[in-house]
Amino acid sequence: MTEPAAAPIGVFDSGMGGLTVLRALRAALPGEDFLYLGDTARLPYGTKSPDTVQRYAVQAARILVERGIKALVVACNTASAVALDALTERYAPLPVFGVVEPGAEAAAALSGRGRVLVLATESTVRGGAYQRALLARRPGLTVLARPCPLLVALAEEGRHAGPLVDLALADYLRGMLPGDRGAVSSVLLGCTHFPVFRPALEAILGRDGATVVDSAETTAAALARRVGGADLPAARGGAGRLSLLATDGAERFRRVGRYFLGEPIPSVELVDL
Repeated sequence: MTEPAAAPIGVFDSGMGGLTVLRALRAALPGEDFLYLGDTARLPYGTKSPDTVQRYAVQAARILVERGIKALVVACNTASAVALDALTERYAPLPVFGVVEPGAEAAAALSGRGRVLVLATESTVRGGAYQRALLARRPGLTVLARPCPLLVALAEEGRHAGPLVDLALADYLRGMLPGDRGAVSSVLLGCTHFPVFRPALEAILGRDGATVVDSAETTAAALARRVGGADLPAARGGAGRLSLLATDGAERFRRVGRYFLGEPIPSVELVDL
């Protein structure tokens, strides 16, 4: 049996977008081993019903739990919004982390009593998890949310910059840019696919525009604060190892996923849920 300190940290997402969270996690915790699962056969989760997302999330997490992880990170915003409580209860006492609460905490701290725009999937926006989390921290905030399905498709195709990306972002930000009556003070990236668009987004917002909050970075910081505690022992030195799993399209995952992870992906293991 693997010693708890030597066990990997499990991460799952509906596809490749969660690799942005994995990238931030590895930067914050370079000595830890990570096991990542992308449920590429059933993406996107963002258009599915809450019951379906919860069922998929439990199945994806089970694969990682059976491989002996010491903590679970739900990198998918949609799954974090609707399935985090179910996962926490089902796999207790395993520490379970989502991306919604850390992202909301950071955005609320930066925004004062201003206006926050959440860019997310249709399901995440409809479920209202970010809106509730933001208002719980700052009741005076004005919280706006826009579903951005085209951005998910563009990211999955490996298109992270260019005229089409700029047009899509400009449309989703319509009426909320500097100088507009509805200008926002911060933009919260409420989907793990969206950090790849951060340079293009910040270029459109301009130097005096809204602050962009990346839930991948805030989640990594939240996990790093827990590692080393009594319930989550730290790895004992050395460079961490990475293993990647997918439920479909391993070659495409390897080829396109490197844009999200920020480095080449040598191999991906196919698994069946």
